[in-house]
Amino acid sequence: MVTIVPIETPSLGDRSYLVHDGATAFVVDPQRDIDRILDLARRDGVTITHVFETHLHNDYVTGGLALAREVGAAYHVSAADDVDYERSPVADGQVVRVSDRLSVRAIATPGHTFTHLSYVLEDRDEVVGVFSGGSLLFGATGRPDLLGPDHSEALARHQYASAHRLAAELPDSARVLPTHGFGSFCSAGETTADATESTIGTEKQTNPAFSQAEDDWVRETLDGLDAYPAYYVHMGPANAAGPEAPDLSPPARADRGTIARSIAAGDWVVDLRNRTAFAAGFVEGTVNVGLDGQFATYIGWLMPWGTAVTLLGDSPEQVAEAQRELVRIGIDRLTGAATGQPSDWTDGAPATFPRGTFADLEEVRHHRRVAVLDVRRTSEYDKEHIDGAVNIPIHELLGRLRDVPDAEVWVHCATGYRASIAASLLARHGARVVLVDDDFDTRAAEAGLPIAAAG
Repeated sequence: MVTIVPIETPSLGDRSYLVHDGATAFVVDPQRDIDRILDLARRDGVTITHVFETHLHNDYVTGGLALAREVGAAYHVSAADDVDYERSPVADGQVVRVSDRLSVRAIATPGHTFTHLSYVLEDRDEVVGVFSGGSLLFGATGRPDLLGPDHSEALARHQYASAHRLAAELPDSARVLPTHGFGSFCSAGETTADATESTIGTEKQTNPAFSQAEDDWVRETLDGLDAYPAYYVHMGPANAAGPEAPDLSPPARADRGTIARSIAAGDWVVDLRNRTAFAAGFVEGTVNVGLDGQFATYIGWLMPWGTAVTLLGDSPEQVAEAQRELVRIGIDRLTGAATGQPSDWTDGAPATFPRGTFADLEEVRHHRRVAVLDVRRTSEYDKEHIDGAVNIPIHELLGRLRDVPDAEVWVHCATGYRASIAASLLARHGARVVLVDDDFDTRAAEAGLPIAAAG
């Protein structure tokens, strides 16, 4: 039997795939840290002979070229993509014979990009599934606006046609194997909640791309698009240039003096600990982006591109995990790292800020003047928000510090993760903050806070 091994990168909402017949293997859309793939191939005792890219990715730096060079595999990239390296160009309808059993057929599926390809996997001429990249996702499709607003409508119409082409050419039993759609900002629309697998038949029944007329679907898709991470603009050029394998050797040790100088210079000194630990004690001027959430996404979104980074963590393992996350989006420059506790990182007393719940916020509002800052995206705020709350989406915060109320600011998001990042940024700029570490959907109204919908 053919074996398909998904390789999850949950912090970016992506999947790569290792596929083999017990001896010969190929890989689809590999992340940059290719050691994970090599370890799996060794575990299964297979030889990787081909690497396929569905498109030039916008949300991560590919490991495809480095992997192909490492193992001597053919590197298949769309013939229509303008790249700076030698590849095995592949085009619509082309069939690549991977082994006696496995073959891969390219289908042009523009929409996420103009040159996007999907790959149909056949086992002895029987269709097993389609690696749909950023085309057909679970209950949604890839977003069509990453190449700029001038192309969004055209790409949306291509995306609709591509989904229908896959449905027309493949059997209902064919597995749908996307790269995006597991929390990735590359998705357009709501992906099917908690879905771990799907088929063409399932998508035909549940995906709005098949239940709506083209004009309606295009309009709703474009109207529903939300902000996407700022670092995306750097990924396409990096992938076209041909990224090398990352250097994952441990960064230099940062002592108290190094950390102080980095903070004074305006570098980002990032505390990787969870928000509870951070609020209880941190080095003044550091930013809390915990590894327990979409770490790389928010670092890449919020930090000015090219800023030097120092990592602070509980352990070397935590720092190594963060470093791995960062190289996936092309952040290779680390000034240094330190492990331990805040007392190990500064000569001064650790700073703190309070944590509270929505019930605490409801109570304190009756005793003194406080401001509520909602750092969720505008679409989340528009759906439902605390009456009177100021909405500054977290990705706009550094550019809108003047809009933050000059008061004691209670900062909240949906669950507390983004709010902690925002609270640390505000504290870095001298604001008086309280972190609302609570679940908005289940606890805000229950606490008695006045809830309103925009408009």
